[in-house]
Order: sequence, then structure tokens, then C-alpha cells
Amino acid sequence: MIIFGTRGYLYQLAILTLVCGWCGNPAAHTLRKRVTKFTLFFVPLFPFSTKYATQCTFCGGEQQIPKEQADQLLAQQAAAQNGNPFGQPQGQPGYAQGAPGQNPYQS
Repeated sequence: MIIFGTRGYLYQLAILTLVCGWCGNPAAHTLRKRVTKFTLFFVPLFPFSTKYATQCTFCGGEQQIPKEQADQLLAQQAAAQNGNPFGQPQGQPGYAQGAPGQNPYQS
């Protein structure tokens, strides 16, 4: 007896601020990737379906998007963060900008 089937995996790629197509509110949207994999004896072997979607956190409306648009949204988010993985702007007040050990507030 051979046991086979499928299993779905959901990955959250980013959280973006967009204007919702369903409710019209500028709200946070989650960019998600759903991968369906073929399994044999409960071991996932290979993916056979990949879909991308955005979901509004305000109204819950979900819209499937093509892979190219998902890649474009991810690139826009990376450009908006200016290369900083935490999204904090560089040069914020209260953070030392000089060499280590120097106090930037001394005259």
C-alpha cells in the first residue's frame, strides 16, 4: 500500500501598506506565498503549485497576484527600507554616528 497526497505550506513574505481594492482603505497588507507539495509516505518531495496573494488586515479581502507582481512588491519594500533589514532610518537622533567611543553630544 502506497500512501501519497499533498500538503500546503503558507509563507508570509512581507507586510506592506497599500490601498485596499475591496474596502478602499490605506491599510497593512500581508504578502503571502502558498506552496503545495506532493508527499509520499508523509514526506514532502517536490512543489507542484505556487501561488501569491495579498490580504488586507483591515477588511480581510484577499487578492491573488502573479509572481512578477509579488517580486516587484518585495523589491519596492526593500528599496523603501534603504537596505536596512529592520526598517529604521539611518541617522536617527540618539544614535551615535561617529567613531565608537566618541560622544556626539559633546561640544
